[in-house]
Amino acid sequence: MNPFANRTLPLAGPAYDIVPVSTHNSNDMPVTAVALYVETGGTLSVVTAKGQTRQVAVADFSILPVGVRRVRTTGTTAGGIHALVLT
Repeated sequence: MNPFANRTLPLAGPAYDIVPVSTHNSNDMPVTAVALYVETGGTLSVVTAKGQTRQVAVADFSILPVGVRRVRTTGTTAGGIHALVLT
């Protein structure tokens, strides 16, 4: 039984899935992430859900709770990046 069936997708609730991210400078991910999980710290260069390019430093095993539609190759040194998604 799926406890999430027939529920509205809340941003405050758990993600439905976690998928590995392939970085790219111009292509968005298939689904906008509600957060990113990073295994190996470094710098992330992302395009937010709002369309802004941002760079942030993250530590090992971090969760970045911001909507992200692209993780850019240029400027990203962090590794083991996964998208938390609602679909």
